Parts: sequence; C-alpha cells; structure tokens
Amino acid sequence: MPSSTYTARRSELETYFDRTAVEAWTRLTSTAPVGRVRATVRAGREAMRNTLLSYLPDDLTGRRLLDAGCGTGALAVEAARRGAHVTAIDLSPTLVALAAERASGRTGPGHVDFLTGDMQDPALGKFDHVVAMDSLIHYKAPDVVAVLAGLAARTRHSMLITFAPRTPLLAAMHAVGQFFPRGDRSPAIEPVAERRLARLVAAGLPGWQPGRSRRIAAGFYISQALEVCRR
Repeated sequence: MPSSTYTARRSELETYFDRTAVEAWTRLTSTAPVGRVRATVRAGREAMRNTLLSYLPDDLTGRRLLDAGCGTGALAVEAARRGAHVTAIDLSPTLVALAAERASGRTGPGHVDFLTGDMQDPALGKFDHVVAMDSLIHYKAPDVVAVLAGLAARTRHSMLITFAPRTPLLAAMHAVGQFFPRGDRSPAIEPVAERRLARLVAAGLPGWQPGRSRRIAAGFYISQALEVCRR
C-alpha cells in the first residue's frame, strides 16, 4: 500500500502537472522557443532521456516497457520505434492526451498505450523493463524504494530511474525556490545521496542490484540516472 507521504505528494503532483504547469510543460517539451533557463532544462531532459534509452536494448521487439510518468511521451515513442509495446502512464490526463496526439503515426514497429493513473497499479501487468524519468524525484527515498519494490515484483529485467542527487548546487537552488510565491512553485524535489539510495535498494529489493549510473547537469537541470537490474 502507498504510504501517506507518497499519497500526499502524488496528489500535489497531479494538481501541478494537470493544471498549474500544463502550458509550461507543453511548451518546454516542444520545439517552440523558450527562455535561457528553460532551454537548459530542455537540453538536460533530452540528455537524460538519451541516457536512459542507452541502458535499454537496441532491439525491443516483443518486449513490454512501462513508461512510469510518461509526460508528453517522447521516451515512449522512442522505445516503440525499437519495437517495444509500451504502457505509458501519467497522473495528468491533459499531458497524456497531448502525448497520444504527438505520438500518432510516429511509433514505428512498436505500439504505445497511453493511460492516466498511478504507476503502481498492479492491473498494468508485467513488464520486461520499467523507466521512470524524473517521476520519482519528488518523493522521499523510502517511498522511492517502496515503489521500486512493488514494480520489481512485476518486472523481468531492469528498472531505470532518475533521482535528484544531493549536491551543494541543488541544495542552493532548492532554497532559492522557496522564495517564489506558493502558487508558482513546482512540488519540491527530494535530493538523496547516491550511496544512501544504493544501500536502500540493496536492502529493500532482494535479488536486485544497482547498475550503471550517470549524472546530467545542464544549467538548471540536475538529475541522475540509475539502472537497477536483476542479479
């Protein structure tokens, strides 16, 4: 069962991404011109998406992939082009509708089912791979590991996530963000030290272990990829 902290944060994220920030995210994830700060975020997200895709097999024909927190669907489309059957899920109905519209006719030999809901829903079935790009960075580390434990029971090969690394720069950016009016703030990220997350994964996911890892730092975008694999 989801913890109370997970449930409360999930509600905040649903409101933020489906109402407060939908226009900004629509623009950020398009090719429309953006300001200097958002341009660094766009570049960082592209680099992170390419990193996570590089951790997947080049040929995904016949494999099932869960894109947990799919946003506007860019990663799901690329996985489908490699032949994957992708279940792409997000809390925001508005972003999911936009993702489906953008994906139309672009999925190549694969297929994408776009859904609105919670990535933890057991009804989604079993998968070969799970990708959660920047969708767990708002949750506390124990909640992240609890989500992974639930997904691990339904995943055959690997889970690829991103987390907010605990760095002085990220801490400073987080502190500055608290001065913005409450209505303009995105839900706070939860920085975590890589070693601590690795320990929690090792303790909370028997039969799994941390694999490849890479930090992406592009201006105002700082996030770290982590591969979690079956032993």
